[in-house]
Amino acid sequence: MIIQLITRSRLVHPRRTRPANTTRRALECSPLYSEELGIDLAKPSDTAYFRWFLASLLFGARISETTAQKTYQSFVRHGLTNPQKILKAGWDFLVYPVMREGGYVRYDGRKSTQVLRDCEMLIADFGGRLSRLHDVATDARDVEERLLAFYGVGPVTTNIFLRELRPFWTKADPDPLPAVERLV
Repeated sequence: MIIQLITRSRLVHPRRTRPANTTRRALECSPLYSEELGIDLAKPSDTAYFRWFLASLLFGARISETTAQKTYQSFVRHGLTNPQKILKAGWDFLVYPVMREGGYVRYDGRKSTQVLRDCEMLIADFGGRLSRLHDVATDARDVEERLLAFYGVGPVTTNIFLRELRPFWTKADPDPLPAVERLV
């Protein structure tokens, strides 16, 4: 799953460096997951940022790409596209029907707990706005540390979230994951 995800995302902002070889060129030209999910990160919008954060939480888990996409689409289908609506829906609704419709069966309870806790933290610490997280951070490393402070968010999820925001957030500049560096 992680290798699939990394091989389909742009590694660097196209204006920062020139592709070194055809593998890098192919990676840079491949569609972004946010684009495939209909999330337009180019327009500054906390709605889009949250939707991408939610998708990143799903893509960062040890599940298939298809399951992550279907589960994200289930959140959207049920209108759960902001932290307040997710908290209002509650754990039972997230487990069934949302997670189950997406094919999340084995870890549906744990992932539901993570999503709820992360929504609570986002509201408590940043007023429900990921743009606020970016604004209060001092630099790229601080943005990463603030994301890593969310429950269940590790380096892979942080990298997934930030690398697609790189062209739009000045403080989004994660180092490539070791698996990506080995590919190029």
